[in-house]
Amino acid sequence: MRLFGKGKKKGAEKGAFPAERTVFRLAPEYGGFEGSFYEALRAEVPILDACFGKIERLTNDFKLISLDEEAQEGLDRFSREVAVGVSGSSLMTFADLYLDTLLTYGRVLGTVGIDRRSRRIKGISIADPTVFRAERGDDPFEVRFRLVSGGREIKLPPKERWFYTTLNPSVKHPEGVSLLRGLPALSEILMRIYECVGQNFDRAGNVRYAVTYKPANEAEAAYAAERAGQIAREWSDGMASARNGTVKDFVAVGDVGIKVIGADNRMLETEIPVRQLLEQMISKLSIPPFLLGLNWSSTERMSSQQADILTSELEYYRRLITPVLKKIGDAYLRLCGYGCGCEVEWGNINLQDEEALARARLYNAQAAALEEQKGGDSYGA
Repeated sequence: MRLFGKGKKKGAEKGAFPAERTVFRLAPEYGGFEGSFYEALRAEVPILDACFGKIERLTNDFKLISLDEEAQEGLDRFSREVAVGVSGSSLMTFADLYLDTLLTYGRVLGTVGIDRRSRRIKGISIADPTVFRAERGDDPFEVRFRLVSGGREIKLPPKERWFYTTLNPSVKHPEGVSLLRGLPALSEILMRIYECVGQNFDRAGNVRYAVTYKPANEAEAAYAAERAGQIAREWSDGMASARNGTVKDFVAVGDVGIKVIGADNRMLETEIPVRQLLEQMISKLSIPPFLLGLNWSSTERMSSQQADILTSELEYYRRLITPVLKKIGDAYLRLCGYGCGCEVEWGNINLQDEEALARARLYNAQAAALEEQKGGDSYGA
């Protein structure tokens, strides 16, 4: 059974992913069904998907540096042109896809494809985490992969050509856990609030009128039904004229009352509960709210502290990806006949670090210039 290649995604089969929102009330089990939870969660809550995009763009800024200068040009070309899956290219695209899969599912398995004729790397592929599960082998340091459906063991290429990474593994969950763990219950409440808001606007937001006719005496009461029909026709004609851009007054005789349906009711306040739910979701992902356009921080110092927390999280993700990128770069150099390896050089995460370093260098240069000037004046004296 081949894991890497073409095939239908198991989580998308009929019946594997029910559309009812109550699916979030179930406890996610290990396997493809668990992955469907997190896929639906990102699809239904756009702010979570935006958080993932911010994490990936801020994390993946790197360059492979060969320990042999003669191999650097070829390594750079390989980083720009290597095929990723069916439609992707470049090592940066692979890093984005690899990190996205790791954060969403808590585990990611990939392999390097080798062309048998040229003995060169023809591409990099990532497996669908919803179709396999990882388990311990006979050796405590060995991991085996089995299909979720059927339980058959997956045949993998030599160990030098595949890589496996887990997110936040533990003794109980050595296969790793998704970054979205714990959020489905909050997501269900949030979507229920949004659904209720939409229903309330359907009922009260679309203004409807109640026209009431009260006969003044018994003589008018005898013709109440006829006059009510006339009032209804005139009212409908006036509203239709308004839709066509013509202002038409409504004239009636007798005691006629007009009220807006639902005007006396008050819409439920949703700002506080929605913010409380979003705060918990965003805190789970360690994304500062100001990066998402949410002005929750009241001071600049608080924003700076949030940025520092994000930096530490991104450094953790980089530590997870670095061995994989280094393994791919080393494989390319070995196949090209170079005995050297490579290192991963990461760029600074934000401009605040660059600004602080530049300011420190400026202060040091100014201090050195003042000391030199002071020493020259003393020597002249």
